[in-house]
Amino acid sequence: MEAEQRAGKNETGDIGSSDLSEQVKAATKDSHVRAENTQLMLSYQRGHITLPQYKVLLCSLYEIYKALEEELDRNSSHPAVAPIFFPQELARLETLERDLEHFFGPGWRQRVVVPGATHRYVQRLRQIGSESPELLVAHAYTRYLGDLSGGQVLGKITQKSLGLSGPEGLSFFSFPGVTSPNRFKQLYRGRMNAIELTAAERAAVLQEAVAAFELNIQVFDDLQKMLSVATETADQSGGSVVKTATFPYLPTMHAVGLCVVIATIGLGIYAV
Repeated sequence: MEAEQRAGKNETGDIGSSDLSEQVKAATKDSHVRAENTQLMLSYQRGHITLPQYKVLLCSLYEIYKALEEELDRNSSHPAVAPIFFPQELARLETLERDLEHFFGPGWRQRVVVPGATHRYVQRLRQIGSESPELLVAHAYTRYLGDLSGGQVLGKITQKSLGLSGPEGLSFFSFPGVTSPNRFKQLYRGRMNAIELTAAERAAVLQEAVAAFELNIQVFDDLQKMLSVATETADQSGGSVVKTATFPYLPTMHAVGLCVVIATIGLGIYAV
């Protein structure tokens, strides 16, 4: 117990609970508030999301979840990953593929551009998946429980904001394998709290959770910058459509498929 309590200390001070999920929540409190109050997330919560914005958000989420779920799958037998590995209940990759195909058509994979913040986040997921799989616990908790918590509300906001008449294009917000989000989150936290970690590993997981929020805040900033440039370019050109070629200011962008993948934290993170 003393080792766990020592591991539950971070820059902000002592984290009283010995439960890993509570320690992660406490360690990321300040970063959580900052993420909630980014300009993009505030606009989204107010219902000021446009179809072009939503499309690039989906593309970004796809890149993030592709890396996360491939690494979780590859490490599914790892003692720290196995207890929180719920692919049937939580996997988002196929839902994102359906949404992307709905909006872009069957050729959506062929023209993706990923800006720096998304690329760095994906690289981090790949790195820890290879070197320190136990750190995937921090990212899985942040992403999945956030999506479960905020998915229903944000799904309705998105549908209303975009004027969508049906569920098509909103698969990401649906978790058909989870009958009760609250009960499932309790189960998930219980499994997470039962993971056996050394004091050093636990401290590293807490640091990684903070890093995950910081990476996502950078992602939001990248997206907001791109949207600002897009608006300025559209105003100057007198049109409302801005093509990928009009974003030369992002020298760190890497082409890997269809949409413009800007970066996003994931839509439900504020509700973890």
